[in-house]
Order: sequence, then C-alpha cells, then structure tokens
Amino acid sequence: MESITELCLVSHGVKLSEMEELLKSEVMSSISASTVLPLNSNTKQTNGLQPERLALLINKSKSIKQLRQIHAFVIRHGLESHPVLNFKLLRSYCSLGNLGHSVSLFNRTQKPSVYVYTAIIHGHAVNDLHEQAFLFYVQMLSEDVEPNAFTLSTVLKACQLESGKSLHCQVFKLGLESDTYVRTALMDVYTKGGDIISARKLFDTMPEHNLVSLTAMITGYTKNGLLDEARMLFDGMEERDVVSWNVMIDGYAQNGRPNDALILFRQMLQAKLKPNEATLLAVLSACGQVGALESGRWIHSYIQYNGIPVDARMGSALVDMYCKCGSLEGARMVFDGIKDKDAVAFNSMIVGYASHGFSQEAMEMFNNMRGIGLLPTEITFIGILNACAHAGLVSEGWGVFNSMKDLYGIQPKVEHYGCMVNLLGRAGQLEEAYKLVNSMNNDADPVLWGTLLGACTLHRKIHMGEKIVEFLIERGLANSGTYVLLSNLYASVGNWDGVARVRGMMKQSGVLKEPGCSSIEVNNKVHEFLAGDLKHPKCKEIYEMLKEINGWLKAHGYLPQTEIVLHDIGDSDKEKSLEFHSERLAIAFGLISTQPGSTIKIVKNLRVCPDCHSVTKLISKITGRKIVVRDRNRFHHFVDGSCSCGDYW
Repeated sequence: MESITELCLVSHGVKLSEMEELLKSEVMSSISASTVLPLNSNTKQTNGLQPERLALLINKSKSIKQLRQIHAFVIRHGLESHPVLNFKLLRSYCSLGNLGHSVSLFNRTQKPSVYVYTAIIHGHAVNDLHEQAFLFYVQMLSEDVEPNAFTLSTVLKACQLESGKSLHCQVFKLGLESDTYVRTALMDVYTKGGDIISARKLFDTMPEHNLVSLTAMITGYTKNGLLDEARMLFDGMEERDVVSWNVMIDGYAQNGRPNDALILFRQMLQAKLKPNEATLLAVLSACGQVGALESGRWIHSYIQYNGIPVDARMGSALVDMYCKCGSLEGARMVFDGIKDKDAVAFNSMIVGYASHGFSQEAMEMFNNMRGIGLLPTEITFIGILNACAHAGLVSEGWGVFNSMKDLYGIQPKVEHYGCMVNLLGRAGQLEEAYKLVNSMNNDADPVLWGTLLGACTLHRKIHMGEKIVEFLIERGLANSGTYVLLSNLYASVGNWDGVARVRGMMKQSGVLKEPGCSSIEVNNKVHEFLAGDLKHPKCKEIYEMLKEINGWLKAHGYLPQTEIVLHDIGDSDKEKSLEFHSERLAIAFGLISTQPGSTIKIVKNLRVCPDCHSVTKLISKITGRKIVVRDRNRFHHFVDGSCSCGDYW
C-alpha cells in the first residue's frame, strides 16, 4: 500500500488555490468543534488559515476522498507533525472505515497519547477487529500510558469474558468503577459471556440508572433469553427511546415470541415513536415467524410511504417475510426491485422457493446468482439442498453437495449433512442416509440422527429406528424428540406395547410431547389454535363450521385415515380426534372470518398429517378457496383439490 505521505503529496488532483478557497469558504463560526486535545493559539498559520480551522474541517469530512484532500493540504504546508491534526485525521480515517491510513498515522506518531491510543482502539473495536483492538491496548499499557474511562469502555467492547474480568480488576485499581459508561461496558461483557448474575450486580450497585444502563441490562436479558426479566425493567422505565423499544421488540422476535413482538410494536406506534430500520427488520422477522402477511404488507407500505430505501439488507428482510407468509409473488416483486443484489438477497429468494417446493425456480435462481459473479454461501447450499429434498431430486442433491467442497471450497457443515439425510430419507434411501451420517469425522449432531429417525418413522423401519435411539441414549444425546419419534414409530406399526413403554420412559423423565398448534391472521390479529381447542371467543361458530365441513367431506366420499392416529383407541374415537386437529380449527375459523373466494393462510408448528392433508385438498375443491399451509417442513398450496407438494412431503 502506498504510504500516507506519497498518497497525499499527489493531492488527488486538487490545486493549492482550490483547497485554500475551499477552506476560506467555510463558515467556521457556525461549526461547533468537538476537540479532545487543546489547540495552541500560537501555532503556525498558513496563508492566514490557522490549524484550528483545518481541525474543524477534518471534523466535517464526510468521505475518504475529501479527508485525503485535506490531509494532502496538511502535508504540503508542513503540518504533518501537528499532534492535534494528526489525531483528528487518525480518528476520521477510523470513522470512515479506512483503518489502514489510521494505522499508518499511528505508527508515525511519536509517543502516542491516551487520546491517540483510544482512537485507534475504538476504530478497530467498532469494526469488529477485536483482537487487534486488544493488542493496541496491551501496547498502550506496555508504554506506561494510563487509560482513561473512554479507553476502558472502548476496549471492553473487544473483550471476551475472561479478558473482561481482568479489565474489571484494572477498572477498580484506576478508580473508574463509578463511571457509568465503563460500568455499562462491563455489564455488556458479562451478559455476552452468559454471566447475567454478575451483570445484574453491577447494574444494581450503580448510583443511578439512566437510559443507557437500563437499555444495556435489558439487552443482556434478551440476549440470554430472559424475556420476562427484560420486560419488567422495560415497563419500569420512565423514559424510552427508539433503541430501548428495538431491544425489547427484537428480543421477542429472536426468542420465539413473535406475537409479543408485534403487540409491542403496535404499542410503540401508539406512543408516537417513529420506528427506524432496526425496528422494521425486527418486526418483519416477527411477521415471517407467525405468517402475519397483513402486518408484513403494512410494514412494506410504511417503508414505501416514508421513503426508506430498500437496499439489499431491507430487501432481503422483505423477501424473507413474504416467502414465510406464503406470498411468493410479493417476495419476487421486492427481489426484482433491489438494485444492488448481494448473496443474502439471492439466498432469501432461493430459500423461499425451496420452502414452497418450487425446486426448479430455486435452481434457476442459483444459476442466475452465479451468472452475475456472486459466489454461493453456506446458506445458498442449504436452500438448494432443501429444494432437492422437497422434490426428491437425489442425484441433483448429490451433485450440489459434492460441488460445495470441490468447486467452491466450502466444507459441508452439519446443516448440509442434515439436508442430505432428509433428502435420502424421504426418498427411502435410508441405508445411504445411515452411511452418510456415519461418514462424518466426529459424532454426528443429535438433530442429524433425529432427522434419520424421522425418516425411519416415515418408512416404518423399526430395526434401524431402535438402533438409532439406543445409540443416542447410550451417549446421553436423547431428547424429547427422540422419544416422541420412537413412540410414533411403534404406533405406526400398531406396536402398542412399545408405545406404552416409551411413554412410560417419557413420563419418568419428565419429557412432554410438543402439542400441535396452528395459527391464522385475520384483520391484523393472529389467532392460535390447539387440537380440540375450546378457548376461542368464536368457539361455537367454529365447531358449527366444522360440523358443516364434515358433511361436505362425507358427501365427497371422504374416509378418515384412522390408522395414523397414534393412540390405542377405538375407530370412532380416532375419527373424532382427527376432526379436531389444530389446522382444521384454523381453517374453519378462516372460512367464517374471511370473504368468500379469498385465500386462507395457516401456519402449523408440526408436520401436517396425511389425513389433514387429504381433507384440506377436498376443502379447497369444495369451497373454491386457495388454502396455503406452512408446516414445520415446507409450504403446501392447496388449489382445486390438489397440493403443490404432489403428495410428497
């Protein structure tokens, strides 16, 4: 890299007279200087221009080009050793992301002061170069430069838990433990390291709590999944800014409570606070999780109305939301409108197509991505392998899987192995899937074995299923899903003694089966249903509609698939249990709550059962409605008696 001096002496095409005119044209009296070091009023002037004015102009620089022009002017006039100008140049290069020039300036500085050290540490810390930031701090101490409160609060951002504890001791030695920003930074170190108790002790012993410390503690709680504790602090805040609202909303969205995120967002709007980009990204994530298309469309309209640019980041979030809410048309419309598409934007569309079972479209998008020179990422391959799995494209899946390492140098991770196991398992190639899992260098992830166990249940492979469960139990890797899958496997072949034995083990171990839950959004409100639910305000109308639906089904020759009921009960009871599955309650509610002919969108937390799949196909034909169901594995688009999955899921 060319040196700072060589770079700046060229002046980048700016003539001396032009630079002088630029400087003289500044209305310096209107600029508020935020200097850290005092300027000497007796310092050398240049053509009537004092270093104070150069310092203020450096503060105002908005681009690297402009800053380098000023830097060239400084060097031309022999001010390259001026401590304040050097400090301000170094700090500005850092803030504009050009750390190379900052380091060059730092290395040319004789006996750097605490301010210079703090600036170079801060520049690396905010750019996530934590190791380098910490090394500069160590160098600072080795040169007997004593850190101040800002230095410590800055370097703590670059610390892991153990190094943070060491700095905590130094904070006490320097008498800076009462500084709000230092203590807040320490809280952040402890919460990032999972030591929420120590963070809370620091918080509780603060002389007073301000907006920053409260938001930091709430952030710590949300990052560690302690949402109720976070909400208690949030509700007790006398003052809240957009950041504090964002932390709580995003905490709900990232920890499996998207409905709470949407409710809190509406409260934020009622409080007359204007959401920013971070707010919108969090809420779009929440909309996608619950399939709240109406709310997601409102967010999109809000973005358009307020002129918020839909760059690759925001565009990807919108694409992801539309895909997860069942609107591929909306997703593609947003995708096509993104000007500078990056790999993340392409990944969102590829994963969306894959989840809907549009495997060919996913492959075409993959080829388009490579065609414009974008390299696929790990996420890209997860999307493509899932697309292959949903269509049973075994040979294509093997080709994609092998190309990861051979063509792109990407080592497959457990997620990619999981996609391949799912692909092979669903296609009935369980022996191949078993060999693939065993081919991994170290013990496979329990989720991977669970995927294979699920395939055993699907194809009723008792011996292999029992072998997998025994393996997981021996190594202490069995979880609730392991027992549930084994119980389902026994039930699928009518081995009720085996079912009873596994359920006894589950009861003894305190393992609970996850209940089926389906949700539907109507008039911007998400309604949730469990199997046999009686809690909904419109319960009576819903069950009346279910009774009517059952009449339609019988008239069309429907016969309940009672063999899939995993309980040792009579056939009539099995039929009753099928009638009240959660997705049927959600569909019934959708039929009585939406306009005839409109699409009904359902989100279910478990895989849709074969009987409900057949019933939903018939309902779509009888009512003339399109019904979109997103289950744990994929989307199902039911139209006129058929499903987009081709009965392969």
